[in-house]
Amino acid sequence: MAVAIAPLVGVAVAAIRGPWADIATAPFAGYALTSALLAVGVAGLSTVFGLTSAWLVATCRFPGSRVFEWLLVLPLAAPTFALAYGYADLFDVAGDLRMGLRQAAGFDLPVSMRSLPGAIFVLSLAFYPYVFLAVRDALLNRSAVAAEAARSLGASPGTVLWRVTLPMARPALAAGLALALMETLADYGAVSFLSVQTLTTGVVRAWSVYGSPASAALFGLPLIGTAAVLLAFERWSRSRRAYGVQATGWRDTPRPILSGWRAALATLACTTLFVAAFALPLGWLGWNALQATPEWPRLLHASGRVFGLGVVAAGLATALAAALALSGGDRPLLTRLAGLGYATPGAVMAIGLLVPAGLIWRNASGPTVMFATGLLMLIYAYAARLMAAALEPVSAALTRVRPAMGDAARTLGRSPLDVAWSVRAPMAKGGLLTAALIVFIDVVKELPATLILRPFNFDTLAVLADAYARDERIGQAAWPALMIVAVAVPACLWLTRRISRSRPGGDRP
Repeated sequence: MAVAIAPLVGVAVAAIRGPWADIATAPFAGYALTSALLAVGVAGLSTVFGLTSAWLVATCRFPGSRVFEWLLVLPLAAPTFALAYGYADLFDVAGDLRMGLRQAAGFDLPVSMRSLPGAIFVLSLAFYPYVFLAVRDALLNRSAVAAEAARSLGASPGTVLWRVTLPMARPALAAGLALALMETLADYGAVSFLSVQTLTTGVVRAWSVYGSPASAALFGLPLIGTAAVLLAFERWSRSRRAYGVQATGWRDTPRPILSGWRAALATLACTTLFVAAFALPLGWLGWNALQATPEWPRLLHASGRVFGLGVVAAGLATALAAALALSGGDRPLLTRLAGLGYATPGAVMAIGLLVPAGLIWRNASGPTVMFATGLLMLIYAYAARLMAAALEPVSAALTRVRPAMGDAARTLGRSPLDVAWSVRAPMAKGGLLTAALIVFIDVVKELPATLILRPFNFDTLAVLADAYARDERIGQAAWPALMIVAVAVPACLWLTRRISRSRPGGDRP
């Protein structure tokens, strides 16, 4: 679709035209290597965290198992930079924790969060819910028939797990891992604060420090290529999901009740993961926030701006997704192109839009024109990147509208557009609401595209948190970061509930 592809064409044009700054040649290989190492590390850790927790929650019953179905999704509500702020300050060399240990116990922790291993740890905690949700959904939707057949042939419970259950969840694992890697390569706030130079930080640095959109575009080209590969991998893995789902004769798989040390170990593992990924860093941020006086005028203005941007972008992205779902269901190329926009980092998308923005600014001057152009380009970037995220729930909702309903309306003289607006869209309003909510939450947390395209002195909560954190004012940065979390948590819980109810058999006890 042209909306998603136009900015990517702009990136290619800017990279080819030049001129490039010195940054485009010297550290390029180092940035690319760091991005690759970061992706490999996050892939490994997020697989361990997500697969283990999903298997425990979906296949066993133990104290708190129902609660952890919700709690382990909550890290998706926290922007990655919030986790980075919390962990970097908590384990700072001059922080209270390490100073207290040195004084009380005479030793120091061999931990440095402002490093590549620290970034891998933080991003793995932030993105493992993608693996958790995908694998949990696959395990919950599996039928008991396959496991019972294996048991009837003499397979032990361990053999059933390794030879039947986990292979059936492999496509879901691959899809969740691809999404986690897309987000890892697109991240800017956390890796920048933790002093890890990736291709995405190179994009922002080339533009903001060197003033070279061409150099920024050059850093963006390998990210677009990697995004295309990951998107193809994710599509391929989802095309094989039928491998683990019984079309007929579905029967819920009973979950064994763990007891004794097994139950204690399962509860401890899930509790530790939740504390590490959500409660500990955000709790520490909350403690820092109480030590600082919030600048309420700036916070309120930023809240109003991000709320307006989120509503407009959510409406536009959902409308585009609905139009694509209604008209392009039999044209998979359109959905693949829209997906490429989602897989492309926001910073790269923003650089591509600087080309048309620059043409407007050269031909029309004045602060009003520059403000309006920046605002429109920012909303365009949100919609182009997040349209594919909205497409999934919209398409799923429209598949539940039977063709006979539209045919009946057509026999009454309604046009195809009228049928789509008055029949199909109202019946898919649940999916439309879900799509709009997903886009809204992503816009509230978005940072790099906003930094590049926003009009002068137009701060959102994420931009405000980044500005405070750069000045090492963690207490002040905690306020906008926690406000983002407060907005996103109810949405994550609601979406988790919808996912649970959409599986065969609905919610189970």
